[in-house]
Amino acid sequence: MIALDTNVLVRLITRDDPEQAETAAEIVRSDALWLAKTVVLELVWVLAYTYRLDRPGIILALSRLLGLANLRVEDALQVAQAVHWYEQGMDFADALHLASSGNAAELVTFDRKLSSRAEEIGGHPPVRLLFVIRKAGQNQTL
Repeated sequence: MIALDTNVLVRLITRDDPEQAETAAEIVRSDALWLAKTVVLELVWVLAYTYRLDRPGIILALSRLLGLANLRVEDALQVAQAVHWYEQGMDFADALHLASSGNAAELVTFDRKLSSRAEEIGGHPPVRLLFVIRKAGQNQTL
């Protein structure tokens, strides 16, 4: 089994370096493949922020990648759930954090956007938004 790094997938998807893209394609066709969920997380980030690929383009790339018959994905069900929530408008990193927290009673955060998006999509576990009340000389978390 061959584990894939983010840069191999970036070359395959963007084809910004034709020689490296062909080498990446040969690797992807060659053997059983392993994909860590951290690589998926980094891949989405690189495609969005470095290559400015839009959400539909990233979803298409992920669908093609995750559909490879010779690919095994770490925590495949959680990654698939994160992709689904990303399709529904949630930030991918937040979606993966939430999907990977499945056995927890709740996910706590100070991130209002994560909390509201998770509630909108019916994410599990429930997300609890923490508040900090600042009083003179002391903080209290609720």
